[in-house]
Amino acid sequence: MIKMNSIVKRFGKLTVLTDVTFEVKEKEIYGLLGPSGAGKTTIINILTNQLREDSGTHEISVTPFETGLMLDEDGLYVRLNCIENLYVFARIYNIPRKKASEALKSVGLSDVAKKPVTAISKGMRQRLALARAILHKPKILFLDEPTSGLDPGTARSIHKLILNLRDQGSTIFLTTHNMDEAVKLCDRVALLHEGVIIEQGVPEEICKRYNAIKTVPDLESVFIELTGVELE
Repeated sequence: MIKMNSIVKRFGKLTVLTDVTFEVKEKEIYGLLGPSGAGKTTIINILTNQLREDSGTHEISVTPFETGLMLDEDGLYVRLNCIENLYVFARIYNIPRKKASEALKSVGLSDVAKKPVTAISKGMRQRLALARAILHKPKILFLDEPTSGLDPGTARSIHKLILNLRDQGSTIFLTTHNMDEAVKLCDRVALLHEGVIIEQGVPEEICKRYNAIKTVPDLESVFIELTGVELE
């Protein structure tokens, strides 16, 4: 569904991605893990054609209208209420307005449909941004640190939504610096450090390769072993 082959990206003299290569299979959750500044968002921006690579190639097997995107900055329209935010995108995607109500219900926000965006919590804003991303039932969903800064309860509710989307047939590309989140959600992961993929595969298999904790996968220990860097 998604392929990157030998991608290099520079900003001036700074190289932010070096020979990045991976592929994402249909109907899986693929996690890109690394600390802030590792290059995760740059990769999403290239995959969604917001940036161009300097060399290498990338490929997505669906049209732009068959993808959904949820960024760290939610980009919600603060002068509108929750349902009105979704109505804007329903019009863009040329789908019935009732789909907006269905998307709100799926993320547990039906009760705040008429509330202004400025009157809801950060966790609710995150769920509203997710509702917007899935409004048109995309085949591929890009999630850039979807639970960053959220309390554990809200994060768990978003985890459940992500797993449900995968089970309903979506292919999900997820970035995070939370290794525990990656183990819970991802079928396969890539560890990104300073713009280089240093390891990738099934989380449990990565841990076994490096003799990490044998009972519970501990990707953070592997990352520290490979880089000497602790995740934030």
